Amino acid sequence: MRQQVLGLALSALMLLAGGASAAEVKLVYVGEISGAGAVSGGNFRDGIILASEEINAKGGILGEKIALSQFDTQSNPGVARAQMQKAIDADPYVVLGPIFSGNVKATMPLLRQAQIPHLIGGEAAELTAMSDPYLFRTSFGQQIGIPKISNFIHDEIKAKTIGIIWVNNDFGKGGRDQFLREMAARGIKVVADVSTESGQVDFAADVVKLKAANPDAVFVYSNEEECARIMREARKQGLKGPFIGDTTLLSQKAIELAGEAANGAMGHVGLSADAPIPAVAEFTARFQKRFNYKPDHNGIKGYTAVYAIKYVTEKKLEKFDRAGFAAAMHGLTITPQDEPSILIATTWDDKGEIDRISFLAEVVNGQQKITKILPKLGK
Repeated sequence: MRQQVLGLALSALMLLAGGASAAEVKLVYVGEISGAGAVSGGNFRDGIILASEEINAKGGILGEKIALSQFDTQSNPGVARAQMQKAIDADPYVVLGPIFSGNVKATMPLLRQAQIPHLIGGEAAELTAMSDPYLFRTSFGQQIGIPKISNFIHDEIKAKTIGIIWVNNDFGKGGRDQFLREMAARGIKVVADVSTESGQVDFAADVVKLKAANPDAVFVYSNEEECARIMREARKQGLKGPFIGDTTLLSQKAIELAGEAANGAMGHVGLSADAPIPAVAEFTARFQKRFNYKPDHNGIKGYTAVYAIKYVTEKKLEKFDRAGFAAAMHGLTITPQDEPSILIATTWDDKGEIDRISFLAEVVNGQQKITKILPKLGK
């Protein structure tokens, strides 16, 4: 049995690498494989793996098989920087990740200096304001996602007061600051502003603060596992909702971990495995068959990022050219007609920001239910 398992593992490695003697295109994932971001990073990584396997099975990119390497940031900026330097030393064509915004901030100067394109999962608004011509998002920045959910709170929830509970890292701080600005612009009073820590387990005292403020609604902005713990504690203490979030609160892993406590949570999701789009449903089925779990938005991000690399290289460049790749990505739109596995028509602007349709959703009976499709901002 041990020999059989080792044989299967070697076969999988050879599939991704394309064999030691074959021509290869080097892609590197530098992401949160362990630590507080493991849920997000694991999904993103598995999306990359699935896309790489599919592409290699069809001959690779320009006839070269993808050789995928992985480096674990351990969800720590210092480790991320060291791991990124190792990745750069391997001379990759494109880097995928990190996911946590703090890890992106720590590593992007290295990639910019090396002139290596990187497709990131980080959502902090400031990332694309740093004028890195090699950086491209795979999901909305907070300056795009937060206004959408703020409109929902004002127009549909009609909240007059709100409480916010957020994670004190680059992702959380950026989202919290953006959210406060959006609430002020809409005349909604923030009556509780509760900071928590990444990896925190006990949220009893934090929920007490929210309950004492008695807001009309609660905005939950944290990592997936912490979102689940917050929801369980909120239900335990009888904190009334509605509970509203942007992407992470309604992610598949947060729903699974929160159990019944997730029911009724609402919010904006930039990507969803439950999107009413046949191509997304087909991807979800393939992902679940391959990895034995349902993907969240991060799985879609990792998967489509690899197909974006393939499309630009084959259709726009017809060669491997890192500077050319970065130039071609600016102002680019890829539609499912251009590349079916991009799943949803996607545009990148001159700063690497992404634009595509997104969704409003609610958790019903332990499942994410899409309630509304929101158009691209560029329309």
